[in-house]
Amino acid sequence: MRKPPWLNKKIDLTRCRAVKELLRGLRIHTVCENALCPNISECFGCGTATIMIMGQNCTRACRFCAVSAQAPLPLDDDEPLRVRRAVEALRLKYVVLTSPTRDDLADGGAGHFVKVIDRVKDISAAVRVEVLVPDFGGDRAAWNILSAARADVIAHNIETVPSLYKEVRDRASYARSLKLLKFMKDNSPERLTKSGLMLGLGEKPREVESAMQDLRRARVDIFTAGQYLAPGKDYCPVREYITPERFRAVHDMAFSLGFKHVQAGPYVRSSYRAGTY
Repeated sequence: MRKPPWLNKKIDLTRCRAVKELLRGLRIHTVCENALCPNISECFGCGTATIMIMGQNCTRACRFCAVSAQAPLPLDDDEPLRVRRAVEALRLKYVVLTSPTRDDLADGGAGHFVKVIDRVKDISAAVRVEVLVPDFGGDRAAWNILSAARADVIAHNIETVPSLYKEVRDRASYARSLKLLKFMKDNSPERLTKSGLMLGLGEKPREVESAMQDLRRARVDIFTAGQYLAPGKDYCPVREYITPERFRAVHDMAFSLGFKHVQAGPYVRSSYRAGTY
């Protein structure tokens, strides 16, 4: 399918150079690069990035995601300190941390998340931290570890509607993701929770509305929706390009359902303009 005219964003690599060089020097990975995010020059050009901890390799192979599915490396004990140095060098007041899924680790990496969060929070109490986490295989002990962390926002994306899970992310579970989000809200009602959908994979409008209702029943506060763009020919194909008008309808519907903050548009990604809430 040919891209429509509203999907014509160009990546300006010259705007990215300074941030890339800084992160390379500290051996910091970003989901911006590993997931081929189309917003990379906009975010890097503003001196922001979504930091990906625990390496570049994922133990799952979801058919929408460009992150490598090779065998992951052992955790790096120095990583929390390097992340802190990156946050200080970029003078970030709002930090987004994410990771590949690490089913090879006993706690799925929850303890490492806490170590990185603590290092960042030690810079200043004014620095806010959002974590975009995997499902940790449904391990309640890992969920408890993360719930006790000093994160200001806990995000976990359901990604798509239940009917497409087998095709798009067959090793994940829609029900498990909703349980994780509800667990985090139940354990810390004052903390913001966040989730989102990719559109254009073949979902039906009524399925999108139903998924948003499920998220509200889990008391999720923040909702995002963006256009799915296939990273390559071996991934799930784009079955539809969602018009800006339909994204506006999704945006309005999300607010009507009670979400506190909504981002919906062709180029919206989970961490896009994070920190505006």
